[in-house]
Amino acid sequence: MQALWMLLASLFFATMGVCIKFASAHFNSFEIVCYRGLVGVVFLIGMTRLNGVSLRTRLPMMHVWRSIVGVISLTAWFYAIAALPLATAMTLNYMSSVWIATFLLGGALLVQGRNTPIRQQGPLFLTVLAGFGGVAMMLRPTLNDHQVLGALVGLLSGIFAAFAYLQVAALSRAGEPESRTVFYFSIGAVLAGALGMVFTGVSAWQWPSALWLLPIGLLAVLGQLCMTRAYSRGATMVVANLQYSGIVFAGLYGLVVFGDHLPLIGWLGMALIIVSGITATVLRTRAVPNAPAEEH
Repeated sequence: MQALWMLLASLFFATMGVCIKFASAHFNSFEIVCYRGLVGVVFLIGMTRLNGVSLRTRLPMMHVWRSIVGVISLTAWFYAIAALPLATAMTLNYMSSVWIATFLLGGALLVQGRNTPIRQQGPLFLTVLAGFGGVAMMLRPTLNDHQVLGALVGLLSGIFAAFAYLQVAALSRAGEPESRTVFYFSIGAVLAGALGMVFTGVSAWQWPSALWLLPIGLLAVLGQLCMTRAYSRGATMVVANLQYSGIVFAGLYGLVVFGDHLPLIGWLGMALIIVSGITATVLRTRAVPNAPAEEH
C-alpha cells in the first residue's frame, strides 16, 4: 500500500504539472505557488473539520523547519529552471531520492546497521541509483560552462528536497497526522509565494485561464497527502525510488497531451525506472516483510 500511495502522489504531481504548464502562460511562478498553497489551506481546513482533526500542533518548530527547507528547495528549483535547460533542472531536483538514500545509507554505516543492516540497505541504494539513471536517460540533461552556478543551485534544490521529505517522515513518527503536516506546509507556500509576488507583481485574472489555479491547488494538496502517507508509513528508500515514477507519468502526458517525441533512449530510461521501482519493492518485502518504516 505504501508503494501505491507514492505512485498515486506521483500521478497527482505529474497531472498538476500539466495544469501548471497551461497556467504559466498567464501567471508567474510565485503566483502559482501562492495560489496553490491557498487552495490547499482552504481544502485542508474543511477536510480536518469534517474528520475531527485538530490543526493545533505540539511541534511548531518541526513544521517551521519542514516549511523552510521545502521553500528553499522550491525557490532553488525555480532559479535552476531559469538558469538551466528544463531537463537539467528537473534531473538535479530529482537527485533528492539519491540524497535520501545516501543519508540513510550513511546513517546505517554509522550505527552499524542497528535498525536496518547494511546488507539490506546496499541493494536498495543501488536500485535508487538505477532509477536515477533512468531519469537521466529520459531527460538527457546538458550543461554549459556558464551554467555552473545554476547547476550548484539545482543540486541544492535536490538536497533541501531530501531534507523536506525526511522531515515529513519525522513529523509522522512524532504523531502528526498527514493533513496537519500538509496544512502547515501549504501556509508556508502561501507566505513564500506572496513574498515573491511583492517583487514580481500580480497578474490580472482572466477567465477561464484563472480556473487552472483550482486543479493545481487540489492536485498539489492531494499529492502532498499521498506523499506524506507514503514517506511516513513506507520504507524510505523504496518510496524515494518510486518517486521517479513522476517522470514516467510526465513523459506519458507529454506524448498524449503535448505531442512530444520520446526517443528510444527515453523509452529505455522509462523501463529502467519501472524495473528499479519493482526491484526495490521486492527487495524490501523479501528482506524485512511487514517491517515498520525506518527511523531517521
